[in-house]
Amino acid sequence: MTTAVESTSIDDILQELDRARKDGPLRDILIPPCPHLLTRLKSAMEQAEPDLNEVAQIATSDVAMSATLIRVANSPLYAAGQPSQTIGQAMNRLGLEQTAAVMTGFLAQRAIKVSSKQLLRFWERCTIRALAMSFMAGKLPGVSTDLAHTYGLFCHVGMAVMAQSVRGYLSTLVEAHARIDRSFIETENTNHKTDHAVVGALVARVWRLSPTVTAAIRLHHDLDIFQESRAQSEVNTLIAMGLVAEYLMRRHEGLEQDIDWKTHGESALGWLHIGADELITWEEELQEIFELA
Repeated sequence: MTTAVESTSIDDILQELDRARKDGPLRDILIPPCPHLLTRLKSAMEQAEPDLNEVAQIATSDVAMSATLIRVANSPLYAAGQPSQTIGQAMNRLGLEQTAAVMTGFLAQRAIKVSSKQLLRFWERCTIRALAMSFMAGKLPGVSTDLAHTYGLFCHVGMAVMAQSVRGYLSTLVEAHARIDRSFIETENTNHKTDHAVVGALVARVWRLSPTVTAAIRLHHDLDIFQESRAQSEVNTLIAMGLVAEYLMRRHEGLEQDIDWKTHGESALGWLHIGADELITWEEELQEIFELA
């Protein structure tokens, strides 16, 4: 199952994943089950009027998650006035959406542990990407902050899952970063007959994340979609935002831009209708978020 996708409607992508899981190379990939508390949280947040008491009960049912929420609420990114000492105070300070985002990140990290040096700072970078995506969603009309944050958090989750369950994948990561004759996912497919975009989308499918997020994860290296308009517009928008977020993160970290940005960055900005001046403004506004995160 390579990265090329002939049909890119969301329904087609979901069916493709189901077939690959049943009969293809994904059969042997071990996908951690979605944490029960995350399932409860998603159900609560999907209601027309989310049940604040249910979200609070989920938060207080896990001591470590409660401590994380209070720590985040008291971090320089959110701190204001007296420190939060209870879950209720932390939730009030963060707001419901950000409370759910912090809980989602906590539960995902617990379910999919990453310890290899090849994926150093994996969840830290995922969290920062999600924050950058949330920031951009607030700047772009009609973009869901929740979808943007979820995509930013889970975009590369396939790497962590493959590192856990695919023999030789850590060596593939080293090779993929070093090769200049083919793309990252071409190396993954050559060595393992699948890639992190496919596996990450499968995680999203198994965990019942938004179909839009699932499709965006599946296609996030199939970047010709910006010219061909083959995917649904909301999917393209998430992918373009993710590309911009990665660009800004790498700028902040002093890293060279990757081949995806060099090849498709202009198209991503065009899709989002973002000019050079606005991109500079975003970068300036995100500096504090990157540093405090």
